[in-house]
Amino acid sequence: MSDSIKHECGIALIRLRKPIEYYVEKYSTPLYGINKLYLLMQKQHNRGQDGAGVASIKINAVPGIEYISRFRSVKTRAIDSIFGKISKEYSRLKENTPELANNTAWLWENMSFLGDVYLGHLRYGTHGINSVDNCHPMVRENNWRSRSLAVAGNFNMTNVDEQFQKLLELGQHPKHKSDTITVLEKIGHFLDEENQALFESYKNDYTNKEITGLIEAHLDLQRILKRACKDFDGGYAMAGLTGYGASFVVRDPNGIRPAYYYQDDEVVVIASEKPAIKTAFGVEYSAIQEITPGHALLIDKAGNPSLKEILPQGEKLSCSFERIYFSRGNDPEIYEERKRMGKLLCPQILEAINYDLKNTVFSYIPNTAETSWLGMMKGIENYLRGYRKQAILNRQLSEEELDQILQFKPRAEKLVIKDAKLRTFITDNNSRDDLVAHVYDTTYEVVKKGIDTLVVLDDSIVRGTTLEKSIIKMLDKLEPKKIIIVSCAPQIRYPDCYGIDMSRLKEFVAFRAMLGLLDDRCLQHKIQEVYDKCRAAAGTPAFKETNFVQELFDLFTHEELSDKVSQIVKAPEVKAQVQVIYQRIEDLHQACPNHKGDWYFTGNYPTPGGTGVVNQAFMNFVENKGGRAY
Repeated sequence: MSDSIKHECGIALIRLRKPIEYYVEKYSTPLYGINKLYLLMQKQHNRGQDGAGVASIKINAVPGIEYISRFRSVKTRAIDSIFGKISKEYSRLKENTPELANNTAWLWENMSFLGDVYLGHLRYGTHGINSVDNCHPMVRENNWRSRSLAVAGNFNMTNVDEQFQKLLELGQHPKHKSDTITVLEKIGHFLDEENQALFESYKNDYTNKEITGLIEAHLDLQRILKRACKDFDGGYAMAGLTGYGASFVVRDPNGIRPAYYYQDDEVVVIASEKPAIKTAFGVEYSAIQEITPGHALLIDKAGNPSLKEILPQGEKLSCSFERIYFSRGNDPEIYEERKRMGKLLCPQILEAINYDLKNTVFSYIPNTAETSWLGMMKGIENYLRGYRKQAILNRQLSEEELDQILQFKPRAEKLVIKDAKLRTFITDNNSRDDLVAHVYDTTYEVVKKGIDTLVVLDDSIVRGTTLEKSIIKMLDKLEPKKIIIVSCAPQIRYPDCYGIDMSRLKEFVAFRAMLGLLDDRCLQHKIQEVYDKCRAAAGTPAFKETNFVQELFDLFTHEELSDKVSQIVKAPEVKAQVQVIYQRIEDLHQACPNHKGDWYFTGNYPTPGGTGVVNQAFMNFVENKGGRAY
């Protein structure tokens, strides 16, 4: 993606279902669970590079032994930093007490992170300072294990203010007003209530020590999550560990955020992406299941998993943007989807180059777009196959002309190269723009000057800034006749509030294109009309029921907006013709039939809070207010 944006976090949970001695005997290491957690997190590193955190629980640890451990880091290589710390502790114990190092029971008691349940988190910060305090897992610790809770998630809530107010009404005093703390405290509150209810039911018949064991045996996590999640509005996959060893992962009713699991007699494992589980545990893809939207995978203290409904399942609208770019492309389903995306763009591309394949060079940027590029090239080859067939049937061609047609191959080149070592550390605008222009480099002497058209495929075009400031200027130095930038994603017109840090409308090049068309056609008054509708609806149910901003985009066609974007990203000094082509929304649905969460492109949000966010974002734009719209 030429425009850098931040997105979803990643989660990983492992429950060992056997005593630690089992793994020592079978795998020759007491660190089996730790090593697998490390692999799960490394294989999801694409989901968060701002920080990482891990937590573990020792089940049935005797009093006086630390039963819950947590390490977090915001270092550049956060995962390695955390697991390096764990490894050093293991090495230190072996060095200082060699006579006990092979005693598995002793090691389990004395090595802080060694446990039975593990939770890992990779952070992409969408809001707030990138400090270790903002890294998951968040912990709510208590001397009663059944009241202790660690939570990590891939989520954004649109109604944090409402949830915060509910906590105040419950009598709490949260230390931060954030969705992470709100979620932790909301679940924690109902965990406390469930504990207290059970205590009251047992107190006349058992001692307090006996009651502790009874509570741990009978806590109903399903009921706790039902009560805690009933008012949540957002996209989420939240994982939690209780201090006594039960754990869970709960998913939003529309399946906006992903979560997958695998179980056998040794482990239950949950992650944000299938390939991570496949690689870490070497299992078949068919054995990896998706957590049903609106459900939680609950793992009791004994290690038995069960899938339980938490909220009624809604229409499945899992994020399509994730399929376009963010998830690892070695998932076989995602790989095929991305190839279809590229292939479905071919009719628009062929029309744009006037079917002149001889004088067209095909390339892509960045490397994540390569899979879609392969699909695009397959589509071009399919067109050529049909063209050759017609040529063979055309007996008017000479043998030489026919041979040229049969031998012709599309021209594919690696035109754009990103210099990952270059950093734009200068804050002065003019100097920074000059440095940005050199973050990318190109391959010279492969373009016929003044003759060739360059077709460069990108994952998506969000802000358009990098295109305008860097890529198009760089490609123009090759002196092509025309530059065509192709986006695998449709036009990103609306803000996200479920994961991606995209809530300011004026940053989207498609939104700026719409504003430009309003100016061109003397329709600026439409902005005020939509703003007035938003203001009138604010504070009423209509504010979260109707996306008023859609009225503005509906004034123009897909092609008109694309043409205006083409004008915006072409700097005055660029000599070549510039055209931007976007994926059509109907083609995206064809490519990703099971992932139809398309609110970025259509403005059709899966939750009321999302609709409220776009209306608030538009009001913020008109009122020239910064910050998030939720």
